[in-house]
Amino acid sequence: MTAFRKLSIALAAVTATLGLQGQAVAQDKVLNLYSARHYQTDEVMYDTFTRTTGIKINRVDADDAGIVARLRAEGAASPADVILLVDAARMASADSQGLFQPIQSAKLDAAIPANLRAAPGEGGVTWTGFSTRARVIVYDPMRVKAADVATYEQLADPKLKGLVCTRPGSHPYNLSLFATVVERLGDQKGEAWLKGVVDNMARAPKGGDTDQIKAVASGECGVALTNTYYIARLIKSDKPEDRAVMEKVRIVFPNQSTSGTHVNIAGAAVAKHAKNRDNAIQFMEFLASPFAQDYFANGNNEFPAVKGLKVANPAIKAMGGDNFKAETVPLASVAKNMTKVQQMLDRVGYK
Repeated sequence: MTAFRKLSIALAAVTATLGLQGQAVAQDKVLNLYSARHYQTDEVMYDTFTRTTGIKINRVDADDAGIVARLRAEGAASPADVILLVDAARMASADSQGLFQPIQSAKLDAAIPANLRAAPGEGGVTWTGFSTRARVIVYDPMRVKAADVATYEQLADPKLKGLVCTRPGSHPYNLSLFATVVERLGDQKGEAWLKGVVDNMARAPKGGDTDQIKAVASGECGVALTNTYYIARLIKSDKPEDRAVMEKVRIVFPNQSTSGTHVNIAGAAVAKHAKNRDNAIQFMEFLASPFAQDYFANGNNEFPAVKGLKVANPAIKAMGGDNFKAETVPLASVAKNMTKVQQMLDRVGYK
């Protein structure tokens, strides 16, 4: 073999090696995100992560059920690194299907309260909440007194007969609340409470949370359940009809003198077969940063999950939600009640 031939082979080998190294570097700078969050304000948060870390985010948007179905179909071939879902019940369900992997992060352990995370197991924690939303009561002050809706338990009081409206009982927002109440009251009292709520319905459950608020404002209902960010959107709306709705209703953060108001989460997890695990953990830690927490609060009217952070969102302040007592029941322990509570809903006729 000639010297020139040997040199050519050597150069080709070096070029191939450099190419593979370059490819590896490129792969190191990628994060594949499957997200059920459909909020335009999150775009700035993602762009900031890319600018500060150099890690490009490839995002797939779908609803929670679509993401879970996709992960199951893709199996070990899934490119997903991080999963974002918008409810603790959904996080727990996906976790129970083996779609997440445990991680260890001292930063996340220090920042996020334990009750907003999965229970730690072998290898670490499988999912973590990064923002919270409170499930509150709105009522018509012309028909209902604030003292009569000070707790979730009072929704089953006969004095509210024909006044209560909710979205479907099995919707995850309601299911998480109901599972928490059952956790506190016990099975027998919890089911009796659900039956009392059904007996007080003004109409069959339907629509979303905004529909419930509007139904109270219109007089169709006297009392309704809703997540706080739906209220904040109406408060901040530039539509006169939305502001008119909020002028007709009042807001209660329930159980302030007892267990505290129920909070749910939007959370994240590292996918079971993540190819960019280190980038995924770095992104999870970024979500707990003051910058990202501020975006959750001001972009989508959510509350920070990080301990001690306050919000400056005027809509949240207007509804009185900048300093409320939140319940501390671990969402991970509540998740085990989901199937049982769904069976209770079926038995009491909560559609």
